[in-house]
Amino acid sequence: MTTTTDSSSRAEELQHKYEKRPDPVKLTQNPDPSQNASSGVDYEPRPENSIPLEATQQRIVQSICDLYSGSASEKDMQVYAEKAIYDDPWSYCDTRYKIAGQWYGIPKIMAKSRTIKTEIVSSKPDEIIFKLQQEYTPKPGPIPKKVNSLVTLTLDGHGKVRYHKDMWNEKDYSHEGLGKVLKTLNGDYLTKITRPPDGL
Repeated sequence: MTTTTDSSSRAEELQHKYEKRPDPVKLTQNPDPSQNASSGVDYEPRPENSIPLEATQQRIVQSICDLYSGSASEKDMQVYAEKAIYDDPWSYCDTRYKIAGQWYGIPKIMAKSRTIKTEIVSSKPDEIIFKLQQEYTPKPGPIPKKVNSLVTLTLDGHGKVRYHKDMWNEKDYSHEGLGKVLKTLNGDYLTKITRPPDGL
């Protein structure tokens, strides 16, 4: 049985090896200051400025966008390595199964979720960074809300996502203190509610 200590050590190892810390201002700042948030970032995607991707990386981005849009698909989940990390302001997951707990929750709480547009801002063999605009319509509220974010996917040598960082503002994430504890608890226990397939 895997202990909490073992899980924490594995997560720290994955962080050390695969976590990218992008400079959101450098990657997203708009030359027109009126288009930037007060923090100096512009997360609004502009598809016409998108960097072209190889077909394999394009498929990865498509699967990730499908998951954001509520696909809750085992096929889409296979873009992640079995031992991978998902990191956003609310959740921290350190296995593919726990990550699935997040994605399988979207159809349960959202009447609709759809990707409006994306813009690839960086592409390397081990990295894809893109702006994402997602529109969420919660249950039972009928009013959709558009959310812009900066998504960083770090890939391993097999082309699997090992670290998925979703930034909602200009700040990177701390992996210390109460915030990390609450994020980890969310990642650890959401699977009990959303119940993704055991095979993941």
